[in-house]
Amino acid sequence: MIPVVKTPADYRAFRIHNHDTNRLAIIFDPNNAAASLTVCVEIFDPGGATPPNRHQIAVEMFFILEGQGIASCDGKEVCIQAGDSLLVPPTGTHQIINTGAGRLYALCFMVPNEDFVELIQSGVPVELDEEDLRVLQRVRR
Repeated sequence: MIPVVKTPADYRAFRIHNHDTNRLAIIFDPNNAAASLTVCVEIFDPGGATPPNRHQIAVEMFFILEGQGIASCDGKEVCIQAGDSLLVPPTGTHQIINTGAGRLYALCFMVPNEDFVELIQSGVPVELDEEDLRVLQRVRR
């Protein structure tokens, strides 16, 4: 397999539900990675949060690119900010909340996929705006 290279202009973004306060921009999935994984950038609007959720077998890792918030897993809360990493074990009930004045950007890896990309793609397609592209392209440099 030759390496797959994508730029932020290639990412497809979705809100899982219309009322969600976060968006997920898919970078790699089982179809283009030839492996059972999902890699995306999760973008939280100010005050935004994921609903508490858990995965039966997948490990999920978040790397905070920009912003600040609170992450919780099984009742334990930690403050997170740019440069921090969070590893969520299988069956850990977790949530991320954006507590900052601006958006929170997190690079998210889920292994194995556990139908994550299918859930994302079943949602509402959205566009990445200028702020999103500015943050993601700055990371590229």
